Amino acid sequence: MSKLEEHGYSRHGWLSRGSAGLHYRLGVASRALASIVGGYALSALAATVTAIYLPASRAEAAVTGMLASFVVYICAVLWVFAARSAARAWAGLLAPGALLGAGLLWHFYARAGA
Repeated sequence: MSKLEEHGYSRHGWLSRGSAGLHYRLGVASRALASIVGGYALSALAATVTAIYLPASRAEAAVTGMLASFVVYICAVLWVFAARSAARAWAGLLAPGALLGAGLLWHFYARAGA
């Protein structure tokens, strides 16, 4: 038995023996996925909704939406790694994403009916 194995680590040295080490690493992987994929989706939705509902010319609304999306993406990444758990991080991205998605769907259904 090596010194690492005596202290509770596997022979690989980077993964602890118990499920706590694996659980921690999966939580970090989930947060990374949430920040990359969820943050991108949230910022894209925010840019789209801003460009649609902003009372300005199309070009100004599109540029403002794109600039706002950078701020939304950074805030999403900060939120994901500041949340207490990976589940709260995902929920914190899904809630505003659902609201923005509902606003986007409402816009398209309202225009289709008119």
